[in-house]
Amino acid sequence: MTSQRICLIGGSGFIGRHLAAQLASRGHRLTIASRRAPPPGFRVLPSAELVSVDIHDPAQLAMLVDGHDAVVSMAGILHGSRAQFEKAHAQLPEKIVAACRRQNVRRLLHISALGAAQDAPSDYQQTKALGELAVESSGLNWTILRPSVVFGRDDAFLNMFADLQKMLPVLPLAGAGCKMAPVWVDDVARAACECLARKETVGKKLDLAGPEIHTLADLARLAGRASGHPRPVVGLPDSLAMLQAALMEWLPGPTLMSRDNVRSLQWDNVSDQPFPSSLLGFEPAALSALAPDWLAGRGRNATASRYRAKAAR
Repeated sequence: MTSQRICLIGGSGFIGRHLAAQLASRGHRLTIASRRAPPPGFRVLPSAELVSVDIHDPAQLAMLVDGHDAVVSMAGILHGSRAQFEKAHAQLPEKIVAACRRQNVRRLLHISALGAAQDAPSDYQQTKALGELAVESSGLNWTILRPSVVFGRDDAFLNMFADLQKMLPVLPLAGAGCKMAPVWVDDVARAACECLARKETVGKKLDLAGPEIHTLADLARLAGRASGHPRPVVGLPDSLAMLQAALMEWLPGPTLMSRDNVRSLQWDNVSDQPFPSSLLGFEPAALSALAPDWLAGRGRNATASRYRAKAAR
């Protein structure tokens, strides 16, 4: 594929950082939109421009996408009120579609979520479905990717379970029996790159599920074992899970679990479709082949950091 100018909306997030790196390695020029300063460890790529913009303002959004060959929409939130979910997952895609139409940007890749459905149990899933509808009815050359839970070395998923088991003697877990097909973040990024390179993906809605199915409890235990801090994992009944989540919503600092998250876990996060390998040209990697190595390294790195800190005294 020849070099393109691509706008990433939500490009400073977890998936966005990996996607930006892969697109840049393929020779594309990137504009990465962000309302806030990039997170710690964010690497500015030579072929990428980080732009501070209010992506919810239609005029600023139109200026942002102007002159690009393609737009990737992947902004989203995990916690919030119904109104906040609608703003991020439903209204923003509508505004992105309008901006692309206004500036005659025909190619739109939208990264949604597996389990998005209007009859789903959570606001997160329902509003993700509304965003998909806006893209599907856009009249643009669209593709929608729907990844299952995404894992990677710098994720806030397996690493969270590893950190919690360092601190807690027992891990109480909501949705312990929920089934998931975790997909590697680099595979999600590669899938997005391939969609932008392959015209045959236009008009497709593709589920991105990894090759293994695990329960949430299985994943928590794997993170504990691999990081060297295995703890008993105790599944919570729905009533206690909702009470725990309500309390966690009020704790200071980032929210680890909300009541809407608990409702999301009422549905298994798996797909009845195989990974679209024939369309995208590659097979996805398995979590069990990748995650244990870097989770084990977390323990080694923490020990080395303590030794360095003592040596510096």
